[in-house]
Amino acid sequence: MHATLTSKGQVTVPKAIRDRLHLKPGDKIDFVLNDDGDLRVTPLKFSVTALKGMLPKPHTPVTLEQMDEAIARASGRKL
Repeated sequence: MHATLTSKGQVTVPKAIRDRLHLKPGDKIDFVLNDDGDLRVTPLKFSVTALKGMLPKPHTPVTLEQMDEAIARASGRKL
């Protein structure tokens, strides 16, 4: 895919890329230029608040101690 740079230095992101990255008007993107000259474009559209509601609530409340134990088990550490 290609795009054309305007006289103001603007580029329209091709629709296929916008669709693949789920970009909408107003979304931010990050440009990273590597030492070898390659350019990486990354969407910056997710905030922590966007994660709310992604996982179902547990059937029974979980205590902080239970959370700590689960994290320790998963990481292979002992409390």
